Amino acid sequence: MQKRFVLILPLLLGAAMLPANPPPVAQASAIPSPAEQVAKLTGPGSINDTEARFQLKSTDLGILWDNGSGEILTAFGDSYGSGWTGPGGGVGDPATLDWRCNLLFRSKDRNLADGMTLDSAAEDRPGHAKQFLDCKKIDRDEHTVIPTGGISVGKRQYVQYMSVNYWGPAGSWFTNHSGFAYSDDNGETWTKDPKAIWKNTAAWDDNFQMTALVRRDGYVYMIGTPNGRFGNAQLARVPENQVLSKSSWRYWDGKTWSSRIGAAVPIAIGPISEVSVQWNAHLGKWLMMYLDEQRASVVLRSAASLTGPWSGEQIVVRGTDFPGLYGTYLHPWSSGQDLYFTMSQWDPYNVFLMHTKLTDDGAKTNLVSDPGFEGQAGPSLSPPWQLNGRGGIDKANLGHSGANNALLRDSIGLHQVQQNVAVRPYHRYRLSAWMRTADNNSETMLGVRSLRGKALAEKAGGAHPQYTQVRVEFDSGRESLVQLYAGFFGHGQDVWLQLDDVVLEEIR
Repeated sequence: MQKRFVLILPLLLGAAMLPANPPPVAQASAIPSPAEQVAKLTGPGSINDTEARFQLKSTDLGILWDNGSGEILTAFGDSYGSGWTGPGGGVGDPATLDWRCNLLFRSKDRNLADGMTLDSAAEDRPGHAKQFLDCKKIDRDEHTVIPTGGISVGKRQYVQYMSVNYWGPAGSWFTNHSGFAYSDDNGETWTKDPKAIWKNTAAWDDNFQMTALVRRDGYVYMIGTPNGRFGNAQLARVPENQVLSKSSWRYWDGKTWSSRIGAAVPIAIGPISEVSVQWNAHLGKWLMMYLDEQRASVVLRSAASLTGPWSGEQIVVRGTDFPGLYGTYLHPWSSGQDLYFTMSQWDPYNVFLMHTKLTDDGAKTNLVSDPGFEGQAGPSLSPPWQLNGRGGIDKANLGHSGANNALLRDSIGLHQVQQNVAVRPYHRYRLSAWMRTADNNSETMLGVRSLRGKALAEKAGGAHPQYTQVRVEFDSGRESLVQLYAGFFGHGQDVWLQLDDVVLEEIR
């Protein structure tokens, strides 16, 4: 597309064991290539022929972990037999639907370039994969029990599961509790520990109802989110020999590990769902993958430490390319630049193996998602950005870099572009952005405030006839979530502001 002069743009405007205070690390972000589908793992036409071998025609999720003995264990969610017709879960002939709330499979396949072979399953009779965690199947009581994370410690396997009370509107569901089950025979039989339970609150907002599990330096870490697809991610840990001792778990409060679950602060801002976390030896950093429901995309963050700071989101898979995508889980045997992960799709209601290649962008970790507005598909501003006032996206190569930039234009009142970001409490940050404005735009601003509206820092200035990098520094104090903003206040004259290449970085 050719550039066009900015003044014609009003048309857009109508539409590891971690120290208590880890030192900051200047580390670049993991950049994924566009993902490709490697193979269909379950259901009709899959490489594993699961309907004929295990009476599994449809299923979802596909949570992966290394059992410590040369196998990958894979836990699936709600699963169905030959009577399933779809689309989605639970649709079909009740007489032959063969609903099982969860299933467990094993794989020794290390050549992932052509898919992942499922070698065996926990079965209740030959050729029939069994439900390995019991569930009541009673709506508004316990509709289903779905695994959300798995880990091995020695020869013992642990699964964290959620007990779903009922399914709500799209992207929403409500859980009774999350809890741990364990197996000492490689997943054949399981015991739910009645004391290792994280009961949900009356407001359905406990932060550890869905989790990812990782091991590091003698600890098991739990990255938790509330039920549904719209919460933030929090962090907890326990000595690896005390996983089932709920009182031994400690919660990251932004400064140290607290015994109070309510002290946990966000390490990454939502909407985060079905999260998967893994250490990547090739890049030397942690990876966090999940579905961003608002962007209808699978995204990736990276960090040198589990406590953060976590980079902004990088899009791995778009829903426009794979409709109904969700439930992505990192494969533990990914190596080098190659990152493999499972991904579900709602309409086929089955699980696929996906692949992306990782590179390092060579810059300090930027906490801002879509910092150059290149992920904006249309003329209106969309998540992760918010608009306060009048503005949109200029897609005519008028930015500081790339094809896109944000544009604000009006004559009266406050007009801002905003994004909410997770920061580490008690650290210092630098926010910068490139701005260009009309000559008569006398009251521009770049700043940071708490989500309660408390000002943390603001750089006020006048016009910027050419793209100018504006900077402001601030201390996060007790805040773990902040809002970045840039814009202007109009005083009766037609004025505009272009914004591009926004960077938030931790400086100490």
